[in-house]
Amino acid sequence: MKTKRKIGKIFYHVIVCGLGLVMIYPLVWMVMSSFKETNTIFLTAGQLIPEKFVLSNYINGWKGFAKITFATFFKNSLFIAVVATMGTVFSSALVAYGLARCRFFGRRALFVAMLLSMMLPAQVLMIPQYLWYQKLGWVGSYRPLILPYCFAIQGFFVYMMINFIDGIPRELDEAAKIDGCSYYGIFSRIIMPLISPALITASIFSFMWRWDDFLSALLYINESAKYPVSLALKLFCDPGSSSDYGAMFAMATLSILPAVIIFICLQKYLVEGISTSGLKG
Repeated sequence: MKTKRKIGKIFYHVIVCGLGLVMIYPLVWMVMSSFKETNTIFLTAGQLIPEKFVLSNYINGWKGFAKITFATFFKNSLFIAVVATMGTVFSSALVAYGLARCRFFGRRALFVAMLLSMMLPAQVLMIPQYLWYQKLGWVGSYRPLILPYCFAIQGFFVYMMINFIDGIPRELDEAAKIDGCSYYGIFSRIIMPLISPALITASIFSFMWRWDDFLSALLYINESAKYPVSLALKLFCDPGSSSDYGAMFAMATLSILPAVIIFICLQKYLVEGISTSGLKG
């Protein structure tokens, strides 16, 4: 039996490591290609390690386009991702608290509607939203990329936070009411600190989604100076002339660094947050 268990563990780890290598290989290939000369990237596509490491791709890529450096695109993406994430997390936490703790008519219907919104494809809303934002005069600005996430809840985040709030003993709310706390006081002083793993998890997911959002920026941003990183990367590829793939891979490598750093620093809270077990009283 021990021999069978050892063989089973070895077989399991071999499969997992093999699948992990298959998944990470494109990322490693992109990073290694960013150090190759542009005209040799696809000629030596099967060769992972460059014969000669060059940094010119990073220098050329950072220069950007039309006197707009890539630092501007990073600043735009950071502004959009941070502001939208702050609004999303706060609004989702407030709605989750209302659905989990407040008793009012129609609460179940709102909860079901929230769950149904999670199943609605984003493509269905694309045209109505664009027409709506166009009439509001928002097209060409960052408002369609930020404000909807600050005032429109994200069903996944709300559902996750409701599970955490349900795990918090209601006796804490009652004790706070005796001390004179209102619903808003209970939310800010008790609920928010105790669901910090869920808040951090939602912040990580929201930041990564907003940082990588290409389609929304493509629809609503029409000035190069306002491009986020996800949209600026496509400027390196020009079907009508030569494409600088080396610079594109270099900037793509830099663009994933914020998400990687955030994941490494906050992975403990991420694992705790997605467990959805909440806090047990």
